[in-house]
Amino acid sequence: ADPEANATDLLVERVAATPDAPLFSLPDGEGWKDVTAAEFHRQVIALAKGIVAAGIQPGDKIGLMCKTRYEWTLIDFATWFAGPVLVPIYETSSPAQVQWNMSDSGAVAVILEDAEMFSRFDEVHPDLPLIQNVWQLHLGDLEKLVNAGADVPDEEIERRRNLARGEDIGTLIYTSGSTGRPKGCVLTHSNFVELSRNAAEAIKEVVSPPGGASTLLFITTAHVFARFIAVLAVTGGVKVGHQADTKQLLPALASFKPTFLLAVPRVFEKVYNSAEQKAEAGGRGKIFRAAAEVAVAHSKAVEAGSVPFGLKLKFALYDRLVFSKLRAAMGGRVKYAVSGSAPLGSHLGHFYHSLGIKILEGYGLTETTAPATVNRPDMFKIGTVGPVLPGVAVRLVEDGEIEVKGVNVFKEYWNNPEATAAAFDDGWFRTGD
Repeated sequence: ADPEANATDLLVERVAATPDAPLFSLPDGEGWKDVTAAEFHRQVIALAKGIVAAGIQPGDKIGLMCKTRYEWTLIDFATWFAGPVLVPIYETSSPAQVQWNMSDSGAVAVILEDAEMFSRFDEVHPDLPLIQNVWQLHLGDLEKLVNAGADVPDEEIERRRNLARGEDIGTLIYTSGSTGRPKGCVLTHSNFVELSRNAAEAIKEVVSPPGGASTLLFITTAHVFARFIAVLAVTGGVKVGHQADTKQLLPALASFKPTFLLAVPRVFEKVYNSAEQKAEAGGRGKIFRAAAEVAVAHSKAVEAGSVPFGLKLKFALYDRLVFSKLRAAMGGRVKYAVSGSAPLGSHLGHFYHSLGIKILEGYGLTETTAPATVNRPDMFKIGTVGPVLPGVAVRLVEDGEIEVKGVNVFKEYWNNPEATAAAFDDGWFRTGD
């Protein structure tokens, strides 16, 4: 591992390895249009030039409020290539929260997705004198930036992308502030680089199976969980599509056909509940519930090491009647799902396992660049959050609190030495869990 590597190296290496392989897919009518690694890289550099032309300096902070979509990751990598630091704003943030994040971080520019988000920012803009540049996606401002940057030489982007070293700040993510004022977590380039390289190795079957991997992102990229997976996808060459509108999720899954998903437990509950309701409405509620019971029993029997003959038969029957339809509804190719933020519950874990989907639960926080532990496809135990990732250590202290140390642990809280000192115990991060 190269301690000096920064996040831009992940994309440069991906382009060198598979320039013509699809790295993203954009909605295109009823279908999807692929964007190759080389094409994404070209767009990243073009946008980075626009950021340079706008007078943004390396190390400057830029706010971003935007739902999960292709442009989020495009902006993420473009800022890394141009040198400033992205400060995500949650799409649910109130004007007061926007004001705090932007003033505490000292942001000089902000990127907003739509008019509604702009109005929330606009309310507090007068209190943010440092913010000179306000860009809005819906007004075509990214295209305008690209045009404005046309004369910036390639050498300048190459120079800037190499400025950040591993230990330098890669992003500033504010905690949700459930406990007092949100604190800015300084995540370094190494946090992203080392953790994505290690995770790509640890869950190889998910990230780079034979025939390639693809995922449809729908949970918010402003949170570190999806943001990390987006970076991991570039590291491992996973094809990524986006669909932030949960009402459109099932049709999008059916047409995109991902091989793995990233979700929180409520999404798996939702898919299960809507399948049950659909069966109920069609007068097949009883069959669905019986099928679900068989699915759970079957998965538990598989885990125990032997499936009785009668259960095998029942399972084969329900597989044709019920499970095959559910698999098809999710695109028919999902083999894995990664779940975090809350416990899934073993009933759902076993139910999906019988559909042929291993839900790999993991555990982590913003301060640990998301996952500290995650279930492996080959060491898979329902109802657990799995072993630690390579390069990560976990310990329990006397009162049972979980502490984490390793390549994924953040550097410090922004401008808050007291909170930083309180968060560490002899080099170990105190999770509070």
